[in-house]
Amino acid sequence: MGVDWYNMIARRNGGYKSNATFTVEGISSEDIFEEELIKLLAENRFVLDAGCGHGDFTLKMARFAESIIGFDNSIEMINIAESLLQESKINNVMFKYATTKEQLPFSDEQFDLIYDRRGPTSILNHSRILRSGGIVFGIHSGALDKVKERLHNNGFINIEISEYNEATVYFPNENEFAKFISGTPGNPDYTLAEYEEELKLKIEENLINGRLGMKEYRYIWKAIKP
Repeated sequence: MGVDWYNMIARRNGGYKSNATFTVEGISSEDIFEEELIKLLAENRFVLDAGCGHGDFTLKMARFAESIIGFDNSIEMINIAESLLQESKINNVMFKYATTKEQLPFSDEQFDLIYDRRGPTSILNHSRILRSGGIVFGIHSGALDKVKERLHNNGFINIEISEYNEATVYFPNENEFAKFISGTPGNPDYTLAEYEEELKLKIEENLINGRLGMKEYRYIWKAIKP
């Protein structure tokens, strides 16, 4: 998986989002993350959205914040984000094309809060742009050990990590399921005929009491730069 995949998703789906129909049953960790983030935005002036995708969530959070900069390594995503920003008339958000694989184009200690909503966990390697006492806050679904390692190796303190798997995503039919999993990073387009056999196996693996669904596993982390 690389930036080409995200550029493809941006062109196909109009951003980093699912075009599938589904319902969520149970308490979603995404809602928990959003509620806690809104509280943090009220307490911190300068905010960075790491891996902002096509920017819709950044713009949603703008009304709770003084200033947010969102960056992403997909130029296609940033182009969509810029268009959405112009349409919104919001004036406290800026989008930048950048990658955590290089030095980020921000000043030392520029931000009070960095949040990462399923973006690059390698943002934790760029603690220089976070002020002393600043907060990193994120939600993700994979590589928990890597996140723990990065938090410790980069000197963060007061580390809090909570895991969630109570919610279930259900799909009305196989086609909507195929569209959903096709939007998971690195996956092929399971709606294509060439992946029909692989899709059948995926469907068999995700039957829950006769319903087509997937457990929503996420973990949320929060830490402070000393």
